[in-house]
Amino acid sequence: MLLAAGAGLGFTSVSPWSSAGVTATTFGIAALAWLAIVHLLAAGAGGYLAGRLRTKRVGLHTDEVAFRDTAHGFMTWAVSAIVTALLLASTASAIIGGTARLGASAASGVASSVSGMAGQAAGRVDLTNLDPSAYLTDSLFRTDRPAPSSADAAPARAEVGRIVAMSIRNGDMAPADKTYVASVIAAQTGISQPDAEKRINDAIAKTKEVAAKAEQTARETADIARKGAASFALATFIAMLIGALASSYGATVGGRARDKVEA
Repeated sequence: MLLAAGAGLGFTSVSPWSSAGVTATTFGIAALAWLAIVHLLAAGAGGYLAGRLRTKRVGLHTDEVAFRDTAHGFMTWAVSAIVTALLLASTASAIIGGTARLGASAASGVASSVSGMAGQAAGRVDLTNLDPSAYLTDSLFRTDRPAPSSADAAPARAEVGRIVAMSIRNGDMAPADKTYVASVIAAQTGISQPDAEKRINDAIAKTKEVAAKAEQTARETADIARKGAASFALATFIAMLIGALASSYGATVGGRARDKVEA
């Protein structure tokens, strides 16, 4: 019930709008503090009842009575911890699974960003299904006299797209490929050979820049998820430790209250 109340209060304090609600850091700290309070109150109450309702053996030393009360309180916490572990296992698996999926999506995002940028530069060529034999076939039919701008530009654009796609996949464009692509661009657009080579260099540099930014963003996102999972695991350990101490101490308090009633 306390966890449900905390979840309700938490959902009312956050907002999808940037100008409303508490910050993510504040919400995280409040959630971890509430988790500790829940264990303190619930385990303390359970331990008190265990000690208060335990039957006292006559003739036992006071220290032995306190020890048995404490043991009963600890066992109460241990039984409740099994139920808590079953409830938290689904949450932990969701977080771990979410982290794994986040890492997979991050890697997929890098590949998609590179493929998307390369597809634009390569005339929408599919990098995932790129056929190296097509690139080799194009190299066999290269000519020193590319088609002029008045001719059909579709075959030339497709050929250049395959060359650019293969170069991006390999990491850079070979000098022979760059010279040939520049000559095709110069023939199709009417610009000079150096200007065409500059266009190629700029396009490849832009693609690498986008890929580097996408990879950096993916790494930062995965690191945030990793830190969140680690914080949740440590907070759960601390909260359960607080619960064990509270339940054990609550049982001794309940035992003292029981002895007063019997006296």
